[in-house]
Amino acid sequence: MIRAYKFLLRPTARQAQTLPEMLADHCSLYNGALQERRDAYQHTSKTSITYGGQSAQLKEIRAFDPERQGRWSFSSQQATLRRLDRAFAAFFRRVKNGATPGYPRFKGTGHFDTVVFPRDGDGCRWNSTPHDPQTRVRLQGIGHIRVHQHRPVKGRVKTVAVKREGRRWYVVLSCDNVPAEPLPHADAVIGIDMGITHFLTTSDGEHIANPRFLRKAAEELAEAQRHLATFPKHTKQRTKKHRAAARKVARIHARIRRQRLDHAHKTALMLVRDHEVIAHERLNTAGMTKVPVPKPDPEQPGVFLPNQRAAKAGLNRSILDTGWGVFLAILTNKAESAGRTVIAVDPRNTSRTCPNCGHVAKENRVTQAKFECAACRFTANADHVGALNILNRAGLALCDAA
Repeated sequence: MIRAYKFLLRPTARQAQTLPEMLADHCSLYNGALQERRDAYQHTSKTSITYGGQSAQLKEIRAFDPERQGRWSFSSQQATLRRLDRAFAAFFRRVKNGATPGYPRFKGTGHFDTVVFPRDGDGCRWNSTPHDPQTRVRLQGIGHIRVHQHRPVKGRVKTVAVKREGRRWYVVLSCDNVPAEPLPHADAVIGIDMGITHFLTTSDGEHIANPRFLRKAAEELAEAQRHLATFPKHTKQRTKKHRAAARKVARIHARIRRQRLDHAHKTALMLVRDHEVIAHERLNTAGMTKVPVPKPDPEQPGVFLPNQRAAKAGLNRSILDTGWGVFLAILTNKAESAGRTVIAVDPRNTSRTCPNCGHVAKENRVTQAKFECAACRFTANADHVGALNILNRAGLALCDAA
């Protein structure tokens, strides 16, 4: 299996000054390579500049500017150029598919927060001793940085990435050949229905509350954003108060993200420990949170018909606050490590199908919470009915696979 480990770095005062310089120099390399591609795109050929050509220029760039570019790892600079190459590959793919292209943009110092070292031992060295306060990671140009390693690293370290989040620095290790840790066999199987009123409802009828972390922090976040909005947006040099206001907004968002991840990990672990098979809906969160397309009024040019955009915005905010995609990804990873089975089923009509007689009708869903079959008058909680139907469809999928 492939797994990632994320640990907090504890740099010294001098290292804390050098780490932002490393990010800034890699950001400068990214923007310079992007400018070269833009010029070639406009004046010569769309594909005249490639990753291979730009990577071949690194030796000259490092020799020309040894104080900024020459002191960092050659491999990490190649990884930065590959990052730009992937951005252009995605741009051309979207153009070919007729989607919104999204031409690659220049990165500001606040939006370039990761440097990747493609191979352990090439410009970086992970020195791991489980639960040892002397654990270090060595980075070329910076030295040995102390790591708060809160759990052992298993498997073989393939890539090492240094990431900035606010004022904190993290090291992210990507490892392969991570051994599985199967849990004892459990006879129970379960279906889960994701929702907004409840975070999820199980086929056993249990409701897990939706914590709504973003809504709870909405007032504090709005106040911090209003304070940040009082500063001019386009200034060459930000003031100390401006930077402090921006850090406060970022700190609130980071806290919400950590709370959401913590809740997802604990809920997924609870399900994996007690159930051998877990079934859930195959959700398309990106499609569910799309902004409604404007509807022009055919009788009045320049006027648009109501499309409930404001109501949809509130629903989208609630869906994204719940974090379905993050939770299901964590659930799948934990189940794989524990030797459990996770099945994603078709979500269509799961809350409109009667689990008692199989009748499917829109009228069966009386309200958001109430289900009443129009054929057999079976009554139950609508989310519980959805979880039961998800479990039934998973059983059919298992039978077909067998």
